[in-house]
Amino acid sequence: RILTAFTLTICLSSPGKAQQQCTNGFDLDRASGQCLDIDECRTIPEACRGDMVCVNQNGGYLCVPRTNPVYRSPYLNPYSNIYPPPPAPGPVSNYPTVTRPLMCRFGYQLDENNQCADVDECASDSHQCNPTQICINTEGGYTCSCTEGYWLLEGQCLDIDECRYGYCQQLCANVPGSYSCTCNPGFTLNDDGRSCQDVNECTSENPCTQTCVNTYGSFLCRCEPGYELEADGVNCSDMDECSFSEFLCQHECVNGPGSYYCICPSGYNLLDDNRSCQDINECETRNFTCTPQQTCFNIPGEYKCLDPVRCEDPYIQINENRCMCPAENAGCRDQPFTILYRVMDMVSGRSVPSDIFQMQATTRYPGAYYIFQIKSGNEGREFYMRQTGPISATLVMTRPVKGPRTIQLDLEMITVNTVINFRGSSVIRLTIYVSQYSF
Repeated sequence: RILTAFTLTICLSSPGKAQQQCTNGFDLDRASGQCLDIDECRTIPEACRGDMVCVNQNGGYLCVPRTNPVYRSPYLNPYSNIYPPPPAPGPVSNYPTVTRPLMCRFGYQLDENNQCADVDECASDSHQCNPTQICINTEGGYTCSCTEGYWLLEGQCLDIDECRYGYCQQLCANVPGSYSCTCNPGFTLNDDGRSCQDVNECTSENPCTQTCVNTYGSFLCRCEPGYELEADGVNCSDMDECSFSEFLCQHECVNGPGSYYCICPSGYNLLDDNRSCQDINECETRNFTCTPQQTCFNIPGEYKCLDPVRCEDPYIQINENRCMCPAENAGCRDQPFTILYRVMDMVSGRSVPSDIFQMQATTRYPGAYYIFQIKSGNEGREFYMRQTGPISATLVMTRPVKGPRTIQLDLEMITVNTVINFRGSSVIRLTIYVSQYSF
């Protein structure tokens, strides 16, 4: 409902002046010298328009709805006796005469002291605010407003979508008349209810099995050296370094929790680099079990006890490793003149081709030439003799030999002298001990 009110004024006189003046809404009655109310509803054409009815007031007028029962009576009667009658003619007073009103302006009512007091429309439930609004009393009236979280639009209180205006730093949920802020995982809501603070997951409760690194809104798990992070990003599992490469250790790699270590086979020591193996020379350390008659011969990873050389008939022993067949002995006619015993060692899987032994004549006779060959022991054809000079040759290994293995080769040097029609031979009986390992 719309009420239009105009200012209610009173008549004032100016002391010391011969002529009295009146405020707006009053006119001076020359006969009585008093300020009388002007009936604007009669003097102003169409003072109220539309479906509004003009109601004169003391010093002003009101425009009220025609259908409003509150104002239908007595306001619609412009001749009502609610206003005081004009004062009787008399002498002009030097001061304005103010009479006690018998009726108050709209929004006011007479109290027990016959004074106009504000009407609390909100307390008396005489307001016309709709159910979505709240009533706020004002001087002479009231105001329809909305509660916090709502705004007034076309007479209705509509919910304010606080989330639309960025009230929350992260997550926002709008509810009627309010809103609720929440934070993403890894954050906690501050006391202001709007901003979010990073949660240090590493200090609250370490979610990682090993090392935790806090990040903004989350965390990272790291593993110690020798461990790798599992697919879940939290747990650490031992890293099998031995499976990465076969060259970590010279012999054998043993994986351990968070690390690995190298071991060497029996007969070897681990070097300071913790990966290489070095042969132990048992013959030098005298850590062997050979008899006094035997000779200790070291090979990689172990040793051999060699028995003394024994020459077989018809050979006779010249020294500890040489046997000779005398020319005057008829049994020596088709036998090598001398047999020299030699021993050598070799690692398993040695790269090929490889020169492993050299042989040459100790005496050169005029008109003689020499032929070198492998007489026996080369059934696998791993070796051949390459003549390197008139009186020398080299034993060459052509195929890799895997150990442990013992090979005995008879390397023959044939001497041919066409001047004196001589042919003879000498043999080096070479024993090769191939170790089990390649180091």
